[in-house]
Amino acid sequence: MKLAIFASGNGSNFQAIAEAVEEGEISAEIALLFCDKKDAYVVQRARSMQIPVISFSPKDFESKAMYEAEILHLLEEEQIDLVVLAGYMRIVGPTLLEVFSNRMINIHPSLLPQFPGLSGIRDAFYANVSETGVTIHYVDDGVDTGPIIAQAKVVIEDTDTLDSLEEKIHNVEHKLFPSTLAKLIKTLQGESRS
Repeated sequence: MKLAIFASGNGSNFQAIAEAVEEGEISAEIALLFCDKKDAYVVQRARSMQIPVISFSPKDFESKAMYEAEILHLLEEEQIDLVVLAGYMRIVGPTLLEVFSNRMINIHPSLLPQFPGLSGIRDAFYANVSETGVTIHYVDDGVDTGPIIAQAKVVIEDTDTLDSLEEKIHNVEHKLFPSTLAKLIKTLQGESRS
């Protein structure tokens, strides 16, 4: 199974997945990292692991559709089976969704449907809820609205700061994402054999 990982920033979830692939916990190959920001730290992480990097910005194109058409061309060229969004900070449009429907997954730092969008950790922290968490879900045409694959809860303690909560969330993400991907890929491989 060939994966493409999309990321926009630091890439700690990318790293967790890539290490799980290297260690044989995930039965797949990361064919490429796509990054919409050439100077994002995730690019260095991928290069240090000898994972091919493709990076260009929507600003390089006349429209979002043209930007996504170029990405789609690359994914088809590499015969990608599954797209994994690991901190990709753009809303995926119909050009990619039509082709990768039910083959694109995302991680979000809250217990969806609570606190969707860009600042899930901050929103949960300031809402004074007692728990939040991490959700892995299929991508659909909404913002963090696709069918949920897995969730893990994170308790918000009275002593937590926004920074400490972020750290707790990231620790859970780095375990939940690789383990969920491993299970999902096993299931998909089983379906393709039958």
